[in-house]
Amino acid sequence: MAVQLSGQWLPNFPTVSGKFSQTQTKPKHPFSTTTLSATASLSSPPPTIQIVGGKAPSLYVDESLNSFGSRVEDDWVDLDTDLYHWTKVLRPVQWYPGHIAKTEKELKEQLKLMDVVIEVRDARIPMSTSHPQMDAWLGNRKRILVLNREDMISTADRNAWAAYYARQGTKVVFSNGQHGMGTMKLSRLAKALAAGVNVKRRAKGLLPRPVRAGIVGYPNVGKSSLINRLLKRRMCPAAPRPGVTRELKWVRFGKDLELLDSPGIIPMRISDQSAAIKLAICDDIGERSYDFSDVAAILVQILTRLPSVGIEALHKRYKIDADGHHGRIFVHKLALQLFNGDDNQAAFRVLTDFRKGKFGWIALERPPR
Repeated sequence: MAVQLSGQWLPNFPTVSGKFSQTQTKPKHPFSTTTLSATASLSSPPPTIQIVGGKAPSLYVDESLNSFGSRVEDDWVDLDTDLYHWTKVLRPVQWYPGHIAKTEKELKEQLKLMDVVIEVRDARIPMSTSHPQMDAWLGNRKRILVLNREDMISTADRNAWAAYYARQGTKVVFSNGQHGMGTMKLSRLAKALAAGVNVKRRAKGLLPRPVRAGIVGYPNVGKSSLINRLLKRRMCPAAPRPGVTRELKWVRFGKDLELLDSPGIIPMRISDQSAAIKLAICDDIGERSYDFSDVAAILVQILTRLPSVGIEALHKRYKIDADGHHGRIFVHKLALQLFNGDDNQAAFRVLTDFRKGKFGWIALERPPR
C-alpha cells in the first residue's frame, strides 16, 4: 500500500534507525522494523520505491587509523550489508545486448591464440567488474590485471588494492587510459611475460613472432582507450559509454606486440545486484537496464557513509539535507529545487556529478578480507 510523505508517494517499507556515536558500536538489532502510517486513497498515483534502511552513518572514524585498520574494514562490511538490503526491493538490473553472446563465443576461440591476457577492470569497483567465468576461460594462461581510471580513486584506495593483489600474487598495473598513465609499463610487462614464446620457437628452428595479447573486460572500463594510448593514435573506437566496441579487432604495436581489442563481456544474468548497482553508478552498464532515480538514491545513501564525502558534502553542493536513509526523498527534493519536479533529471545530475569527481575521487569498493 502506498503512503504520501512530503509530497511523494512511497510504499510501506521497513526503515532502520541508528545513532551517531563517538565509538563505533553495533546495535543489538541492526535492522529493527518500523512502519509508516498514513491513509491512502484509491485514486493514489502509482507507487514508487523508497530506498530506506541500513544503519545510521557510522563511517566517521579516527583519522589516525590507516586504510587497513580493522574499524575501517568493519565499516565497509556494514556498507556492503546495507547495500544488499537496499537492492532487494528494486527491479533487478540486467543488461545483455545481442552482440555480447556472439563476442563471447568468438573470444573463447581467440583466447587459444593469446600468449598473455590483459584483463581491464574499473579501479573504482574492481570486484564488480570481474567476470565470474574469466578464471575458467583463461585456465593457466598468463594474465595481467589492469585497474583503469586510477585517477578516479584516492591514494588510500590504490594502496589498499595494490597490497591486496600483491598478497594474491597477481600482477597488477594501475592505469589511466585517457592520459596514457601506466601504458608503457603494461607493454613492457606483457612482452616480459610472453618472452618464453619465442625462446621455444627458436629452439624449434622457427622465426620469432610478435607477442599476442588480448585485452578483455566489462563494457566501458577503458579497453579501447588503453589500446589507443599504447599506439599513440586512434585505432579503436572509444567513447564514454558501454557498447561502443562491437567486434574483435587485432592491432599491431611495433614489431613485438599484437593486441586484440574486444567488446565488453558481461554475464548473461547478473546475480549480484549490489554489483549491478555499482556498475550502473560507474556507467559500466547500459542506461536502459536501470532506473536513474533508484540508482541515484542508493548512491546518495552510499556517499553519506563515506568519510571522504558524508552528509556535509552533499549539503554543501546541493543545499539539501541528507540523512543517509532516504536517498529517494533527497533526489525528489533536488528535482523540485532545480528541475521542476523531474526526478529523472535530478538523478542524472547526481550520477553525473559522481562520475565527474564532484565529490572527490573515491572507490566504491575495498578489498575483501
